[in-house]
Amino acid sequence: MWFLSELAERRIAQARDAGEFDNLPGAGQPLPDDIDPLVPEHQRIAYRVLKNAGYLPPELEMHKEAVELALQLADITDDAQKAVLADRLGRLNLLLAETGSRQLVVPTDYATRLARHLARH
Repeated sequence: MWFLSELAERRIAQARDAGEFDNLPGAGQPLPDDIDPLVPEHQRIAYRVLKNAGYLPPELEMHKEAVELALQLADITDDAQKAVLADRLGRLNLLLAETGSRQLVVPTDYATRLARHLARH
């Protein structure tokens, strides 16, 4: 493994000496501190790579889907389709509760009133 590390260091030094890192966006600026301080230091690079690749933990994916379902529920007028989406939202909320994550609670009456208000304006 030391060979790969040495090779990488050598190529970085060559690129630096050739000026390939000059005038890059954000040059001279500190790196953004967007990593959760509760993440152990030895895992921060992996978390940054995953975040930059667009990866979300399963709990956040479920929460994102729940928000999308709630928005769809506000737009749907068909009762059968609304029941299917409400059932899916209920199941997602149960899964979120099992993981200890925050559940998405959307009062049906509020969502309906909001949808009507937005449709009028």
